[in-house]
Amino acid sequence: MSTINIKRVKTSEIELKDRLVSIQRVAKVTKGGRTFSFSAIVVVGDEQGVVGYGLGKAKEVTEAIAKGIDDAKKNLVKVPILNGTVPHEQIGKFSGGFVLIKPAAVGTGVIAGGAMRAVLESAGIHNVLAKSKGSSNPHNVVKATVDALVKMRNPHTVAFQRSVSLAKVFNG
Repeated sequence: MSTINIKRVKTSEIELKDRLVSIQRVAKVTKGGRTFSFSAIVVVGDEQGVVGYGLGKAKEVTEAIAKGIDDAKKNLVKVPILNGTVPHEQIGKFSGGFVLIKPAAVGTGVIAGGAMRAVLESAGIHNVLAKSKGSSNPHNVVKATVDALVKMRNPHTVAFQRSVSLAKVFNG
């Protein structure tokens, strides 16, 4: 099995749209009372195969979201998309989060849960079947989804490596 190439992307030449996945209020108890801070998970993407996620923490909600967007822009990856769906079935794992992503026919739409839906729509995938198994923690689900998308192989490069036509890759 070949090693997986994670294709990093520069943010300068693309316009990114951000989606807020979740906000958590965190309370730190001290002798003077409770100190509240916020953490935000944000997914950014250009809806054409580039997606990234980030975590921001701050005392204010808006600052946490802004930090999350900046972090997400530093972690962008390129995802292969074929006819508006994923090229093949794939499992992604991160910590307790397990994610199954399957290609779907045109017109199916994005059938996925909250955190997965944000990642898949930001990546520009319009028809997909997805199931989140294991942890429902949005941190783990987002990271497992990105892991599954990064593991995807582009069918054109697979056909080139095997020296066969693209039709032969799908039909055997």
